[in-house]
Amino acid sequence: MSTLEQIRNKTGLLVGIIALALVIFVLESALSSGRHLFGTNERTVGTIAGKNIDYNEFQAKMQQAIQTYEQSGQRVDDQAKQGLIDQVWNEYIAENILKTTYKTVGVGVDDDELYDLMVVHPNQIVTGQLSDKQTGKVYPNFAKPDGTLDPAKLSAFVKQMTPEQESFWKKLEDYVHDSRLAEKYNNLLKKGLYTTEAEGKAEYERQSTSYSVAFVAKRYNTVSDSAIKASDDDIQNYYSNHTYLFQNPETTRKIEYVTFDAFASADDIADIKKQMVDLANDFRNKKSLSEDSALMESENENNNVDIGLYKKNMISPEVDSAFFESAKGTVYGPYQENNVIKIIKLEDKLTMLDSAKVRHILIAYEGSGASDTKRSKVQAKKMADSLLAELKKEVKLFPSYVEKYSDDGGKKMPPNKKEGEDYMGKEGSYGWINDRSGFVESFKDFGLMGKKGELGVVESQFGYHIMEITDASKGSSLKYKIATLQHKIQPSEKTLNDVNLKASEFAGKYNTGEQFDKGIEEQKLNPRIADNVREGDKQVPGLENPKELIRWVYAAKKGDVSQSYQFGNRFVVAKLTDIKEKGVAPLEQVKEEVVLKVKQDKKADNFIKEFTDANAKTIEDAAAKLKVAPEKMDGLTFGSYAVTGLGKEDVMCGTASALKTNTLSKALKGSSAVYVINVTDKKTAANPYNKAVQKSINASLASRVDYEAFEAKKTLANIQDHKAKFDF
Repeated sequence: MSTLEQIRNKTGLLVGIIALALVIFVLESALSSGRHLFGTNERTVGTIAGKNIDYNEFQAKMQQAIQTYEQSGQRVDDQAKQGLIDQVWNEYIAENILKTTYKTVGVGVDDDELYDLMVVHPNQIVTGQLSDKQTGKVYPNFAKPDGTLDPAKLSAFVKQMTPEQESFWKKLEDYVHDSRLAEKYNNLLKKGLYTTEAEGKAEYERQSTSYSVAFVAKRYNTVSDSAIKASDDDIQNYYSNHTYLFQNPETTRKIEYVTFDAFASADDIADIKKQMVDLANDFRNKKSLSEDSALMESENENNNVDIGLYKKNMISPEVDSAFFESAKGTVYGPYQENNVIKIIKLEDKLTMLDSAKVRHILIAYEGSGASDTKRSKVQAKKMADSLLAELKKEVKLFPSYVEKYSDDGGKKMPPNKKEGEDYMGKEGSYGWINDRSGFVESFKDFGLMGKKGELGVVESQFGYHIMEITDASKGSSLKYKIATLQHKIQPSEKTLNDVNLKASEFAGKYNTGEQFDKGIEEQKLNPRIADNVREGDKQVPGLENPKELIRWVYAAKKGDVSQSYQFGNRFVVAKLTDIKEKGVAPLEQVKEEVVLKVKQDKKADNFIKEFTDANAKTIEDAAAKLKVAPEKMDGLTFGSYAVTGLGKEDVMCGTASALKTNTLSKALKGSSAVYVINVTDKKTAANPYNKAVQKSINASLASRVDYEAFEAKKTLANIQDHKAKFDF
């Protein structure tokens, strides 16, 4: 047989071998990555009421939320993104828990009701969206003369919305619709809660009755735990009969970890200073404020343009005093201030008033943020200049121009003020300002760098301000306009790599739970503990953004040791010390606690027998026979939080309220002791029962509905949140 024929005859076998190899490869890949070939675990963001939330679906909604957020003119940074992730997740919760519940109980909002809530009698959510966030005032083009929302103007707006406005309005409608559903459902629950008059009277009696109590107590801590034996059967029986005490409300993990911190070395600091020397020369060669600003924007952290006005005593003592006598444009540094290397440049020297009294007329333009005017920036500047020219001729017109032209919502009288009373913003006046006042810099600079009676126009992010200095302080001071370049003292890549190597060597050498403990001892490290770590946690004490560590924690087995993880300038190696799954904790996990409770129960049984055998008739008799001192407490009530000398003892409080005066109780098993009590005096309320107590209880119950009903639904839905496994 030829070689070619042999190959042909073996082809089937060869194909089979290749196919088998491919299957093994796929299986190995799937198993090593933790994925399931036929399951959806690795694509499930979470589970709500038995429904799996698919990653692709969640990601699509997430992208839509980001797009909407960006369309509003805001930048999606890490914090905003996390907020949007939570927002989308909460929408799933609402869809799968709340809306299902509303449908089941028959709660709904029809189109007519929604229109009424949106336009005819606008819901407070609508009013809030159409109001200035700083002043709380309704925007002028939606307001009545009294400043409240005008439904007629709102209706006209709705009829002529642009496509972008319609998109916003639809989202607002959905929000109002869902809020109204929640309100109706919660009101149904509130109406179903009622306190009877009998219950009101009982609660009034509990609140207003106090007792003087004498007691004899044998405390559990008077007998050592080591003197009490707890058998395996005792432990198992207690655990089986008290599983409700050992519920884990959520899945958590416990880790022990060590840190290896990287600090800038002397060489690192020298290198930073060398770089800053070069920057100082560059700074020195810049000839304009705009060039200085561009350099700061490119070199400072967070692109910060750091230019400020300072008094001499506000500058670091590290700066030579000769700097303040130097010419404009002088550069000083680099110098070290705390953990920062700085270079400063003297931009100007200014004599400024200590304080000034100002008023203004704001002329806003589209996009300036102060109002929703359609006026362009050019039109706003032209209008401001024109009004300024008129006011220079007749400044007494200023108050009337404020009323007629100013876009500042602060000019309107607050509802808590009366005609004739002063308030911030009245007739455009904002009173006395100084360099610490919370106004934009251009606004403050005009007031503090001018003179009494001066008029002018300045620009801010809110628009153009026609300003007048109506009064000025006699005092003034010299201030220095200083631009600052700065670099934090940080460890270099080499230093970080050296520390990372040290942490990685520790993780490699001490890579089991037992070895981890040995390594801590050998290297004299100080371990830290993070308990109750949840899968969705965004923080672990002492660690920046520990997402990767938490992912490892929820993939690891008890006793596993992690690789080295970097968090900023800190490297971490962790050991997973405990796993707590949601539900009843296993006996081995709570055994120490169970043993303590078993021993306390045994002590209580022994003490109760001692009290019973003593057969005492009075407190004094019990004290003498058990050889303990009698004690007392005045002012004990049914709801007392603590008993003097014992702590929280609900058994004593309850027994006192039911015990006849001057009657010795039986031996009572309390939280910290076994005791007998005698009520020596009982004081009841001087005033008769008041129905206000009944109303107060009803109000208290109703106030809990909004939160507790939702939390109860979430508990029943058995929510499993695995968002932290994914990068959105």
